[in-house]
Amino acid sequence: MSKTAWVFPGQGSQTVGMGVDLLDLPVAKEKYSQAEQILGWSVIDACQDEEKLASTLYTQPCLYVVESILSDIVTEKQKPDLVAGHSLGEYIALYVAGVFEWTAGLKLVKRRAELMHNASGGMMAALINFDSEQLSQVISETPDVVLANDNSPAQVVISGTPEAVQTVMSKVKAKRAIPLNVSGAFHSPLMQAAAAEYSKILEGVEFQPATIPVLSNIEPTPSTSANELKQRLIQQMTGSVRWREISLALPANGIARVVEIGPGNVLTGLIKRTCSNLTLENIRGAAELPG
Repeated sequence: MSKTAWVFPGQGSQTVGMGVDLLDLPVAKEKYSQAEQILGWSVIDACQDEEKLASTLYTQPCLYVVESILSDIVTEKQKPDLVAGHSLGEYIALYVAGVFEWTAGLKLVKRRAELMHNASGGMMAALINFDSEQLSQVISETPDVVLANDNSPAQVVISGTPEAVQTVMSKVKAKRAIPLNVSGAFHSPLMQAAAAEYSKILEGVEFQPATIPVLSNIEPTPSTSANELKQRLIQQMTGSVRWREISLALPANGIARVVEIGPGNVLTGLIKRTCSNLTLENIRGAAELPG
């Protein structure tokens, strides 16, 4: 019998109006109400406000709530054999794998969003269809810039000081180089201060052994160890998102079918470019939930 992996998108996949179509479902109403008590604001209202939804402060908690609700509903009908999430998406993967309670996860995401929102002075940019050898060389020769997201053979994100990022963009031949609308240099050493504060918060949260193996951003090998998964998450804020390697790990671990749960189709698109022989599906909202 073929195995299935569930994957969860992160910041950048949010869409205005996401989650509104779930309001009629009792499980969603309950979660939205709980979320408002924890966050102090309405996820549904934020999901319908384009300006708010573009802000890290709101984006991350909104994605966590909407994706976890969709996952809860799908879990009633089927279970995955492996889970992974892109950046913020790793929190939904860990929740689905039973590593922490839903409310504990939302509190972590709220604090993570606050720390990342307040991180300033950095820059990120996406490069599409580039010379990978040239990129590696230029990054190695340029201080204060790193490969933040290794998404697919044709798409990466670099992160660092504005000067360093612009230097790489000017030196590397790419079909497109797009500055990202983010407040800081996420997934780079420039997040060290925020990561140090966040690690103290993480240390105080009890993790349980995962009931489903998790592929982490920082280390794309399956793990169910509570301690290992926590250590990987601690490193995530300053470490690279190794999504291309996660994609390659899926068939290597017997996965034939991948379901992306959450808005958009970014991850299935990236996986298709890396592994063309997998069956890819999307559950973006109520209309695509299994009957």
